[in-house]
Amino acid sequence: MKRFFKGLFSLLIIVFVGAGIAGNYFYQKYTSQRLKEDITSFVIKKGSNIRQVARLLEQQDLFKPAFAFVILAKLSKQDRKIKAGEFSLKKGMTVSEVLEHFTSGKTIQHQTKIIEGYTFKEIIKVIKADPHLKQTLSDDDYKNIMHLMQTKEGERYPNPEGWFFPDTYSYPSNTTDLQFLKRSHQTMLKKLKDGWDKREPHSEIKTPYDALILASIVEKETGQSTERPLIARVFLNRLKKGMMLQTDPTIIYGLGDKFDGNIRKRDLKSDNPYNTYTRTGLVPTPITTPSAEDLNAVFHPAESKALYFVARGDGTSHFSKTYSEHKKAVIHYQLRGNKKRYQGDK
Repeated sequence: MKRFFKGLFSLLIIVFVGAGIAGNYFYQKYTSQRLKEDITSFVIKKGSNIRQVARLLEQQDLFKPAFAFVILAKLSKQDRKIKAGEFSLKKGMTVSEVLEHFTSGKTIQHQTKIIEGYTFKEIIKVIKADPHLKQTLSDDDYKNIMHLMQTKEGERYPNPEGWFFPDTYSYPSNTTDLQFLKRSHQTMLKKLKDGWDKREPHSEIKTPYDALILASIVEKETGQSTERPLIARVFLNRLKKGMMLQTDPTIIYGLGDKFDGNIRKRDLKSDNPYNTYTRTGLVPTPITTPSAEDLNAVFHPAESKALYFVARGDGTSHFSKTYSEHKKAVIHYQLRGNKKRYQGDK
């Protein structure tokens, strides 16, 4: 009997040693696997557990068997650290590297750009055309978008124009159109508040919204980016003197879909809230999406007594302190010296 147990014990040792050797061989073989190609999109759904992720890897013929991935995750204590999202996997990655990637949270980031100078209608087109944003908003939602922003500004200023900061935004899969717009709106609020708190006060810019309106006009009137502070100063000087702003972009905005590329004399004489040739002061809302540079120009305008400016034709503007000087500049730069074509006095 003693000899039997001794033999059984020896056999068990051999079995355990053999199992250990086999297990180590299996482990080494499994962990030495590498991805054979790039995987541009591997999606882990929200709420997925380690077994579901392992099964997905096996189904897509990336790493198998599935139970081995589960064991590896448990041994390394990463089984409960898997993040949901869309991942990009590179050719040559090992099982361990893929597991670590899933726990890192480094999901694929898509990008959408809001361009300065876009109207809200143009922003809507960009969002609707983006395949990476989850479309949840209806046309009626867009009409009432400021109420969905759930901010004081959304209640106080129902017109969405100018309230979304232009930038390139990165975001993960399943980001909704509403989440995207809320982020852009919050960014504009912060930029506006920060700039307002550090501004050079001006008697005619009484609220941050006034600054937003003027910044949108500066955006549309600027040809050379370095001239923004000067253009802002011209409009501030005119506001202080009670002069009409007389800026064509507000006319164009007021015309809306009726604008065909030309501003006619009747357009300048037809009174409406956006006609700065018939009314003094600021228009009721922004006319486009201003940039950070536009806001900064309004908060910190250049020192100048200029009241007029005219495009030179090379992207820059000529600034004038008096009407007579401005008239000469218009004739020189716009009318090629032909005084008879000048109609500013009529």
